[in-house]
Amino acid sequence: MTVDGTVRLGDLAAGPVRRRLKPDAQTRAALAARLGLEALPELEADLEVRPWMDGCEVVGGFDGKVTQVCGVSLEPFTQTVSGDIDLRLAPEGSPHLPADLTVGGEIEVSLDTPDPPEPLEGDTIDLMVILGEHLALAIDPFPKRPDAVFEWSPETEDASPFAALRALKKSPE
Repeated sequence: MTVDGTVRLGDLAAGPVRRRLKPDAQTRAALAARLGLEALPELEADLEVRPWMDGCEVVGGFDGKVTQVCGVSLEPFTQTVSGDIDLRLAPEGSPHLPADLTVGGEIEVSLDTPDPPEPLEGDTIDLMVILGEHLALAIDPFPKRPDAVFEWSPETEDASPFAALRALKKSPE
């Protein structure tokens, strides 16, 4: 079941809009290729878009399975991935967007306050783009199979500066 992943800002005048996204195989394959995955066998999201100030707020979560290449054994393996989405969007020119920081400004980050809203280009919210961005953040950048073991042992060769002199010395016969 694939549901339209776009919501127009004007649609929120009647209240929150709920969307269940379950991309088809072709969409998942394109997303997997864009994220550098071997495959994306499953992906599903439940999102709610609700009015916020002069923009909107997107909240919900997603679950899926990703197939990646193990960094130790170089074999593909599948693992589950999930995440929460809590995002605010405001139209360009909104007074609720953060001030321009291109002229040496600084951002103060607090873990107790929500992230500032992001600019919304146009009046359409593409939930598949938002889902793809949050999926990219949830994927393990250094995937390792649970049963993979890295085995390495250092060379036992004598690497001291006197090793070459010892090699020249004749052994007593």
